[in-house]
Amino acid sequence: MKKFFMLFAAAALLLVSANIASAQDGQAAGAATEVSAEVNPFDVKSEVPLHQALKTKFIEGGAGFMSLIIICLIIGLALSIERILYLSFSKTNAKALVAKVEDALKNGGIEAAKDVCRETRGPVASIFYQGLVRYDQGLDVVEKSVVSYGSVQMSNMENGLSWIGLFIALAPSLGFLGTVIGMIQAFDAIQAAGDISPNVVAGGMKVALITTVGGLIVAMILQVFYNYILAKIDSITIDMEDSSICLIDVLKEYQGK
Repeated sequence: MKKFFMLFAAAALLLVSANIASAQDGQAAGAATEVSAEVNPFDVKSEVPLHQALKTKFIEGGAGFMSLIIICLIIGLALSIERILYLSFSKTNAKALVAKVEDALKNGGIEAAKDVCRETRGPVASIFYQGLVRYDQGLDVVEKSVVSYGSVQMSNMENGLSWIGLFIALAPSLGFLGTVIGMIQAFDAIQAAGDISPNVVAGGMKVALITTVGGLIVAMILQVFYNYILAKIDSITIDMEDSSICLIDVLKEYQGK
């Protein structure tokens, strides 16, 4: 799954690079169109399409920094989608699984309950299986095993979140770095011209503002995915804790019989 999303990220990077190249060619050929786009680049009623206006602003913001920000977006989205799919496949009906395990214990004993857990995907079934394997060592060992293996499953679900958090922090940082460089360019232009005028300052200020906006937008997009992933992890964790308690109760009842 991870290899697939890495390939997806690489393909997306190639696509972005091709779009940048085509946008640069279009910029050299259509100066008049760019002038109209600068007046109102995001106006749907304008003759310039929205995607073309975005390409123009991308190049105006500096291909170097804007490319780094787009790379953060692509890789962050790839990791986020991979986590969302992993957590979606990990979601199981915990109550139904507890009922199946209880029926299996009544009809076929521990081995039948193990078979039910082996045939069910998700961390809850894995935790159940680890507890049932150690049933002959006593319920105290089963309970400790369930708690320990639950921590392992939590780590598996949180795998990759640190990288998503890195890109959330890195994207606006790159944008602010572009802002600082744009300001430096503006002051260099002022020093070279020996005069402070809007035309002299506008170029550097434009780069500064565009890179900042790009970094903040990327960070906000990834933050939404990050919080959604955390919400799914919390939901699965609650199911694991609740179902683990139910499993211990079921095993106590089975042991009493």
